[in-house]
Amino acid sequence: MLRLDHVAVSAERLEDGAAAVQAALGVPMTGGGTHPAMGTHNRLLSLGDLYLEVIAIDPEAPAPDRPRWFDLDRFSGPPRLTNWIVACDDMEAALRHGPPGWGLPMQLARGDYRWQMAVPESGRLPFDNFFPALIRWQGMLHPAPALPDHGLRLARLEVSHPDARALRAALPTLTDPRVAIGVGPPALRAVIDTPNGPRTLT
Repeated sequence: MLRLDHVAVSAERLEDGAAAVQAALGVPMTGGGTHPAMGTHNRLLSLGDLYLEVIAIDPEAPAPDRPRWFDLDRFSGPPRLTNWIVACDDMEAALRHGPPGWGLPMQLARGDYRWQMAVPESGRLPFDNFFPALIRWQGMLHPAPALPDHGLRLARLEVSHPDARALRAALPTLTDPRVAIGVGPPALRAVIDTPNGPRTLT
């Protein structure tokens, strides 16, 4: 089974990404840290059972000897929603049933958190980078419960792609009703319920 785990906003500078999310949702981002293996850093925001991540290249970290995840090496422009991440209990089994190029498992850590992530060799996920990234948390710790809860909840994640039928067929065990995959130009759109009404991230 696959479960929606979190969504990611990419930014050229972490501070700009966090400011853009705060302007859109009305809540400051907290937490986060660095990913030495990828040369990136992030900030987080609770969405209840999920979380929102802003991620950017860490200018103080050495460049990795491979492409960074989320296609960040080629990212440019204003901060925007670029990726969604699903969790699994068996990384090897999930990858066997997924599309080519979904990634190779990497063992990662940040503070007390331990996880595996399937990272494509090119850094770019299938379906023009609009297929979800795959994660497997190890142990009982997950970032979402540790974050301050400001009452934000993901109402809907809209994934648009010209080959939406094939994209959806490649995720047969993902049954989260919040995820809607439809035909259209490649795009992501998240509708988030806030104490001040619904807000949208694109």
